[in-house]
Amino acid sequence: MSRPAALSAAALATALAAAALAAQSAPLRRTPVVEVVERVSPSVVNIAAEALVREVDPFFGGLFGYRTRRAQSLGSGLIVDPAGIVVTNAHVIEGASRILVVLRDGRELEADVLGADRDADLAVLKVAQRGLPATPLGRSADLLMGETVVAIGNPFGLSHTVTTGVLSARGRTVPSESGAARFTDFLQTDASINPGNSGGPLVNLEGQVIGINTAIISGASGIGFAIPADRAQRAVDELLRFGELQPLWTGLRLETVDAELARRESLPASRGALVVRVFEDSPAWRAGVRDGDLLVAVGGQPLSAREDLTTAFSSVAPGTPLLVEVRRFEATLRFAVAAVRPPRELGLAVLRSALGLSVAAAGDALAIERVEPRSRAARAGLARGDLVLAANGQRLRDLEQLGHEVLRAVDRGSLLLVVGRGRYAYNLNLPL
Repeated sequence: MSRPAALSAAALATALAAAALAAQSAPLRRTPVVEVVERVSPSVVNIAAEALVREVDPFFGGLFGYRTRRAQSLGSGLIVDPAGIVVTNAHVIEGASRILVVLRDGRELEADVLGADRDADLAVLKVAQRGLPATPLGRSADLLMGETVVAIGNPFGLSHTVTTGVLSARGRTVPSESGAARFTDFLQTDASINPGNSGGPLVNLEGQVIGINTAIISGASGIGFAIPADRAQRAVDELLRFGELQPLWTGLRLETVDAELARRESLPASRGALVVRVFEDSPAWRAGVRDGDLLVAVGGQPLSAREDLTTAFSSVAPGTPLLVEVRRFEATLRFAVAAVRPPRELGLAVLRSALGLSVAAAGDALAIERVEPRSRAARAGLARGDLVLAANGQRLRDLEQLGHEVLRAVDRGSLLLVVGRGRYAYNLNLPL
């Protein structure tokens, strides 16, 4: 009877030794990365977006009509409010007829879209569940180059994958998913970000969400990008309040300066944004900026492209003045310029003044009411009675939406219209 007792004592001693060893090693294993993942990971969700795609039958072409199939895209998201508010990328849910949010515990919740913006590549979803684990967006103004960051997401459908790296750079210029816009303030990291990570959080070692992962360079290894939290927060606030991003108005029409343009125009600097036009009585006009000025800095940061100005104003509250540095001939001037929410009719007024085009509602459609002689619209061949069907890739429902798209196009420098005449539709890119 003594042998089993001896074995039990030996087993107990072994177990106690293993427990002591585990206790000693636990602090070594519980790194800051582990603690951050444990804190934030419950707020990270997988997103499955289903869309019905209508396509030509591969065997019979269009002879027997079309067939419909279900297409599914996978992405990631972050619960930012316990009431069921989820942030993700706009391209993850674009065209979706059904969106499922999958929680870490496996629950699947259907989501509604509260707002989305393709240029910001952000969307806000709502699920009918309260008391969810949430991690709010943090700040990105005080980031440190080289600090450790953690990306959590759903790459290739692999749920809650964690990768680590460092913050490689700030202010990277990256084209949007559609290619229609450029962001000049993306965060760059070498934390592995692959298809499916889009919409997931980029987190620092304090557990703060410093960015929303959104982009990779095709064919590149070890390079990922994220939308800075400061800009994402402003976009989320507006999507929750209005369902879309509201345009900001400075009254400036800018062109990015390169060495060739600087030489041709004899500009005082080879980088910056040239003021092609200042709309009268706009915030920039009242601040003192004039046609021909060269913008070289905003908010104390060098300005190397026209998108830099848009980015700077997108990271602060509307109406917040920023110090803009201008070269005018040999003089260096500084003006406090604010970007404001434009008046309701401003977009249509810009359409008239910049293009010579007046549009009015005609039943359920929008029709051209007047084309000014020798205007840009007249030179493009537009005529009274033509229908304005879409602007910047968006089908138009009313005059307010048209005005909204005109103001968005001022930043890009041109307005893309789809105009209908008779049985035909024409795509026109009109410089503003």
